[in-house]
Amino acid sequence: MSPDPNGRIRVAIVDDEDLARQVLREYLSSHPEIEIVAECANGFEAVKAVAELKPDLVFLDIQMPKLDGFEVLELIGNDTAVVFITAHDNFAIRAFEVHATDYLLKPVSAARFEAALQRAKERLEGKSPAAAVAPAELAAAARPASQHVDRIPVRDGARVSIIPVAKLDYVEAQDDYVALVSEGKKHLKQQTIASLEAALDPSRFMRVHRSYIVNLERVAKIEPYSKDSHVAVLTTGAQLPVSRAGYARLREFLDR
Repeated sequence: MSPDPNGRIRVAIVDDEDLARQVLREYLSSHPEIEIVAECANGFEAVKAVAELKPDLVFLDIQMPKLDGFEVLELIGNDTAVVFITAHDNFAIRAFEVHATDYLLKPVSAARFEAALQRAKERLEGKSPAAAVAPAELAAAARPASQHVDRIPVRDGARVSIIPVAKLDYVEAQDDYVALVSEGKKHLKQQTIASLEAALDPSRFMRVHRSYIVNLERVAKIEPYSKDSHVAVLTTGAQLPVSRAGYARLREFLDR
């Protein structure tokens, strides 16, 4: 996304701390080309504001209640330039690794803010490339390898749903999307099944087919389907195809 022909840049500020938002407002007040179109105190407000107002640039806090900054990134897409804000170096490094335009460490100095704003302007003017990776992949890359998700945020327009992984029955790959099946409902999310598999706890979820991940607690039994194939029958009554390799893994789990 590029700023409008008049050179104005539409900005959203997202931080659960009022003082932090105030500091950014003051820094931005010296830039007449900046228009602050939204201030958000949590991730839900941020996703709604970005969907409805489509700002060019978002200053996004990482540690927030309800939805953290990485989850917000996952839901708003990569058409919007993002500058992450955090109080911790390890989060800053992760932010940089997921191709945020820049990151700011709290407390934010005026000089560092100006450098980040300049970098964002260059991104908006097309002088620096935007990330070409799907936002869910970026968010997955930001997560430490040892950390597994306990919830999955899904956006439908400006509405956000949070699916606890404990309530997830299974996942089905659908081209560049995954269908998350939970409590009788399907939720579509733009993400590869491989990146979601990496985010889920392997002691609780298993890839039983190239297109399916199953919650192991939902598996009631395995039944033959044809001469060389099987299906996993879930406690919900759903039947999922099981590959030969998936059958061996699932059989080993059930025989424990």
